[in-house]
Amino acid sequence: MIEAGSSVFWRGTLALVIGSFMVFANVYVTQPLLPMIADEFSISPLQASGSFTITTLTLGISLLFYGPISDALGRKGIMVMTMIGITITTFCLSLVQSYESFLALRALQGFFLAGLPAIAVAYLGDEYTPEALMVAVGLYISGNTLGGIGGRLIGGFAGEWLGRSATFEVMTAISLACLLVFFFLLPKSENFEAKPLRVGHILFGMKSHLQNRRLLTCYLIGGLSFFIFLNQYSYVTFVLESAPYNLTAKYVGLIFLTYLAGTFGSAISGKLAKRWNQPNIMVLGTGIFMFGSLVTLGGSLWAIIAGLLINSFGFFLCHSTASSFVSRNAKHAKASASSLYLVFYYLGASLGGFYLDPFWQAGSWTGVIMGSWLVLGVVMLAGLSLIRDNKRDANLMLSRSN
Repeated sequence: MIEAGSSVFWRGTLALVIGSFMVFANVYVTQPLLPMIADEFSISPLQASGSFTITTLTLGISLLFYGPISDALGRKGIMVMTMIGITITTFCLSLVQSYESFLALRALQGFFLAGLPAIAVAYLGDEYTPEALMVAVGLYISGNTLGGIGGRLIGGFAGEWLGRSATFEVMTAISLACLLVFFFLLPKSENFEAKPLRVGHILFGMKSHLQNRRLLTCYLIGGLSFFIFLNQYSYVTFVLESAPYNLTAKYVGLIFLTYLAGTFGSAISGKLAKRWNQPNIMVLGTGIFMFGSLVTLGGSLWAIIAGLLINSFGFFLCHSTASSFVSRNAKHAKASASSLYLVFYYLGASLGGFYLDPFWQAGSWTGVIMGSWLVLGVVMLAGLSLIRDNKRDANLMLSRSN
């Protein structure tokens, strides 16, 4: 097993961080290009946004496929093959001349984009010691945040300077470089144990994960947290584009640099888990998220930026810890367990906007924060239930030893 701090640990972790950056940069690169896509293909903004949502939709659905497949066929090979698929579809996106083709390719790309997120934590669970796993998952998820920031910045600046087609050429070159580094750095699986690929076995594994109260609680924590986090960013853009801030789209896009606080939160989550139980860290992260949401109500631009920085730190601290918790507590089919976590995670991202919209209509940004607190309160209670379970188990073990 790979120990924390060893050279192999850093090779494997760096490879997964780079792979994660590649995946999420490709997910988010179209977000700042949406007005350009609408103009180029003469479509409405709502239709243009479909090129982003179709990718996250197919990504979320495909997560259910890759976990069981990798439990049967292995981890590294599938991750490499899907990264090749990402690179090819990114290049093809630079060539298309119709929106229908563009949309179809983004849907196909979502299928490939799911490969690494569905498998990466399971790979770590196979190869890393429990202590190394906690540290590596936090660093790996920091790659998610860097990819989200990088994709939006690449799309925004390259799109403005070079145009839509050339932006995807730039993204192709970046993806190819990431793919090569990933392939050569990631160690081969040494501790993977293949399981037969049987549909009944797959369904039984997923059913057992959903019947595991600890895992299901963790799924809800991740899904409901992202339900609020991602969609707060959607609504805050409307706040910043209107009076008294009146920021242009370019500067509104820079607000996503607040994700860097999440990069730090993810990176230290593993170190914190050496001192405290993981459910305690989830509750801490959620509390920080709730506090940051209140800070955004301060009224000034700096208060909003400070609040979003705090939110990002708290959310990613909770998310990276929850992701590691799933891998550590899944008794079998670890990739399937991690995939289910991400299905809840992306389903939350898809539905959060619908939930927050009535609050936005009724109370603008203050309403959004009120709606956010209601859901985050449920997340807090879920985390506290895991803390209670840990204490009960510890007391049970103590009584047995006596």
